[in-house]
Amino acid sequence: MTNEAATATTAAEAAPAPEPIPHGLGASLPAADARAKTEGTFPYAADLWAEGLLWAAVLRSPHAHARIVSIDTTHAREMPGVRAVITHEDVPGTARHGRGTADRPVFASDVVRHHGEPIAAVAADHPDTARMAAAAVTVEYEVLDPVTDPEQAFEAEPLHPDGNLIRHIPLRHGDPDAAGEVVVEGLYRIGRQDPAPIGAEAGLAVPRPDGGVELYLASTDPHTDRDTAAACFGLEQDRVKIVVTGVPGATADREDQGFQLPLGLLALKTGCPVKLTATREESFLGHVHRHPTLLRYRHHADADGRLIKVEAQILLDAGAYADTSGEALAAAVGFACGPYVVPNAFIEGWAVRTNNPPSGHVRGEGAMQVCAAYEAQMDKLAKRLGVDPAELRLRNALATGDVLPTGQTVTCPAPVAELLQAVREFPLPPLPKDTPEDEWLLPGGPEGAGEPGAVRRGVGYGLGMVHMLGAEGADEVSTATVKVHDGVATVLCAAVETGQGFTTLARQIVQETLGIDEVHVAPVDTDQPPAGPGSRGRHTWVSGGAVERAAKMVRTQLLQPLAHKFGMSTELLQITDGKITSYDGVLSTTVAEAMDGKELWATAQCRPHPTEPLDGAGQGDAFVGMAFCAIRAVVDVDIELGSVRVVELALAQDVGRVLNPAQLVARIEGAVTQGVGIALTENLRTARGIVRHPDLTGYCLPTALDTPDIRIVKLVEERDVVAPFGAKAVSAVPVVTSPAAIASAVRAATGRPVNRLPIRPQAAVVTNQQ
Repeated sequence: MTNEAATATTAAEAAPAPEPIPHGLGASLPAADARAKTEGTFPYAADLWAEGLLWAAVLRSPHAHARIVSIDTTHAREMPGVRAVITHEDVPGTARHGRGTADRPVFASDVVRHHGEPIAAVAADHPDTARMAAAAVTVEYEVLDPVTDPEQAFEAEPLHPDGNLIRHIPLRHGDPDAAGEVVVEGLYRIGRQDPAPIGAEAGLAVPRPDGGVELYLASTDPHTDRDTAAACFGLEQDRVKIVVTGVPGATADREDQGFQLPLGLLALKTGCPVKLTATREESFLGHVHRHPTLLRYRHHADADGRLIKVEAQILLDAGAYADTSGEALAAAVGFACGPYVVPNAFIEGWAVRTNNPPSGHVRGEGAMQVCAAYEAQMDKLAKRLGVDPAELRLRNALATGDVLPTGQTVTCPAPVAELLQAVREFPLPPLPKDTPEDEWLLPGGPEGAGEPGAVRRGVGYGLGMVHMLGAEGADEVSTATVKVHDGVATVLCAAVETGQGFTTLARQIVQETLGIDEVHVAPVDTDQPPAGPGSRGRHTWVSGGAVERAAKMVRTQLLQPLAHKFGMSTELLQITDGKITSYDGVLSTTVAEAMDGKELWATAQCRPHPTEPLDGAGQGDAFVGMAFCAIRAVVDVDIELGSVRVVELALAQDVGRVLNPAQLVARIEGAVTQGVGIALTENLRTARGIVRHPDLTGYCLPTALDTPDIRIVKLVEERDVVAPFGAKAVSAVPVVTSPAAIASAVRAATGRPVNRLPIRPQAAVVTNQQ
């Protein structure tokens, strides 16, 4: 052996062993697409290209409410390079669409009901030509007075053939004559939050030789989008295919259907591939937003602070069209009292149409708005009674076995008191030093704060709850196929990866069940069986459950011959780290040897137990499962300027079971940051229905500098026995809870009521008289 060889051998022997690759459930398995996303090679819809590509542009209404007198497309059609101009007259099939209720026209024909409503679309050989041609479409309007106050919608002339009232839920629970010794009231307003999705909303439509069309979209619910598109195009469903491209993050319905449909119509009309990339302004005007909400509350309690009765009126502003407003209202009414024991509850809930921008599904819809209100009421009640706010909440905390105001018994784990106690006992952060070197710690940041002596620190609490999966009889079902060949497993499931980590979870499930390291998740398209939308943690539960069942069926196929050979049951065999062993050690082989070149596959469905619609009194088992969260917020407020800095958010949450620790922490931190935006900065402002500053300059998202220290104090792993793996969805409930906790802390710092979100500076200013 040469000296060089000896040196190399010694170095190899001295080198530390490589870190083991994370494996199976409970491990922090990295996302398969993480490298591509960080390097900029991930294929988003905006990056797509096709031979003979045309570019699309959409003409949108500049008015919030107007009657269309005429539409003249002559000038646009005559422009060089323009290949097609379409309006409502060119829709061959169903002219209406909508996620929940199909009441929204593809193109406005006689009346414009909101600012930015599509009027016409153009396809041209250059994106600038398409935009100029869209602007050349002449529309004569008769401008009408918009209805922008949801309270006026009850008396206003109908804005839609279906009327202004979308849904009314009267909830009646307990004794209407019950009364408490202490009564507190409040009026609360929640602003309009935009989901502000990362990356441009874009898509590509490619016509097929059979007269159909393929749509390449960042869709979060491809089968619903396909069905809607097929109905609009006047085609059979099998002649429309949606291929899901990379989704650049989604906290709501990622793609506006009103964006997708003109794209497909233009491709069918021109016979050419057509691409449309929305500007940020078009995104703000087109897709749905969180429901602005007006809430009136009255809480009754006894002298010890125990709740006797809650009365509330909840009014959701749905904007111009219904979308999923009925579902949001059910969540708002169902959780109007929060995670507290309330023996008597009387809630009135309405969702109405206005001429404001459309509202729809955004993470924690309905539950977030009421959480801000009922937690403000708990603060008022604690102040009136002279009781510590956390102690008051503990006295009323919900637990497993208690009954919601809807009459539904809470059968899932509900460790509300344990969560609150955990954040209450967590050490408070140190106070900032009153020195120039630490001015950046003050509200307003460097050079932006007032006098240090004007800063007040506040501590507040929030308890929140959300439902998982669909509600009120929604058929929640997902299908998955697992195939194994040559030591490689492939998962086919139409569950879209929106950043929630489903593809990583699917790999972990198969690794855990079959002991196979190399697992691939196939791209999603509508040739696969449906899996439903990617909201409310559905895919962790329903799609993850389908993958688990399919993997277990493959496991049985794998183990059955061995079990038969050795005369034992498959339950007596286990798979660990790629090895199959029996309980008594007689059998020991590898998965690869047991496969022996065979190809195994299985398809399975997961369908949770059914729910039921709320009845005429708001009663019924409407929700499959629930998740809970407690947050303690610490804020610094400059009481002269009204500026607020969130110092720390301490969080405790029941998660059922931690399936991927790193992924879970990332989801919670992202959700809490979104909640900071709701509390302090995010509000899509309108003037008589016209969106003001529809861009990321006028709409203020929180940045890394606005994100506080997020302390995950406790994760309660009490498994939900009806959920696959016992896990609960984790990202919605921190969004619901953190704005309420921040508002509570600002109230503690200032003594002001803080009854509006986002919190405006004037709401946090304390005058000498106060």
